[in-house]
Amino acid sequence: MSMYKIAVVGDKDTVLAFKSLGVDIFPVLSDREASFTITRLAKENYAVIFITEQIAKEIPEKIDQFRSQMLPAITLIPGNQGTFGIGIGEVKKSVEKAIGVDIIFGKEGEE
Repeated sequence: MSMYKIAVVGDKDTVLAFKSLGVDIFPVLSDREASFTITRLAKENYAVIFITEQIAKEIPEKIDQFRSQMLPAITLIPGNQGTFGIGIGEVKKSVEKAIGVDIIFGKEGEE
């Protein structure tokens, strides 16, 4: 039986903060490197991949590639430059898709 793993992909300063939590960290310098890393991690039994919003906004096609799959779950997190609000937007979309109502911001059927 193989164990699922958790990874964090992003800028070095952000991912280093996760090292003490026992999460595998993958500092990347470019969107190309990030895209390659995410593909590799998906093949290596990573169940959850946290990606900084800064990196994620550069590779939306790669992120979308995994949206329809059960694993890995791709979760966006703020990076060392703060948040762009992308992460909460993704959570909002996922919840709306699952239940048909916007319970986070309280607007039914509005974008």
